[in-house]
Amino acid sequence: MTERQWFSHQTAIVDEPAEIGPGTKIWHFCHVSAGARLGAGCILGQNVFIAADVVIGSNVKIQNNVSVYTGVELEDDVFCGPSCVFTNVVNPRSQINRRHLYTRTLVRRGASIGANATIVCGATVGRYALIGAGAVVRGDVPDYALMLGVPARRRGWVSRHGHRLTSPDSEGVMICPESGWRYREVEPGMLRCLDWAEDLALSVS
Repeated sequence: MTERQWFSHQTAIVDEPAEIGPGTKIWHFCHVSAGARLGAGCILGQNVFIAADVVIGSNVKIQNNVSVYTGVELEDDVFCGPSCVFTNVVNPRSQINRRHLYTRTLVRRGASIGANATIVCGATVGRYALIGAGAVVRGDVPDYALMLGVPARRRGWVSRHGHRLTSPDSEGVMICPESGWRYREVEPGMLRCLDWAEDLALSVS
């Protein structure tokens, strides 16, 4: 038998069959359900629940006390802050079984969800978006959007490095204060980085 290439704490439960990528770490009191798929290099903090058939990419960080329910997909490099919330039914009732009505939620590559934020099912959170702590997202979020409040509204743009971008100059260019990379709205509500490919990792060998 091939040696297992991922780690789970002795208090964690991983139901079979589940697909766990190499280098993934599953910490205290987690539960990964049968049929879940986790990529390489993920970290599940204490008391994380991954439901059946959930798909999680590589290098995803899920902090303490987060439940990722069936119908939710997290792409590569997503960060889920402590106690953030996902849902999968729009109108749940204890007396009515609505498992066949799960509504898909997609969190795209590199997005970050702040502590105690709620993502109401049916939303697509765009690449590298930043959802502020305690925000309630009730619809689709553009790439690189900074979303704050209840309900969450776009309050600016953030860079790949997670910094609020400067105001646009005369040519519409915004600058990341950490990297110096340039960003511009290529059309209203659609931001793109001018200096780095969308799918290229932040550090390359």
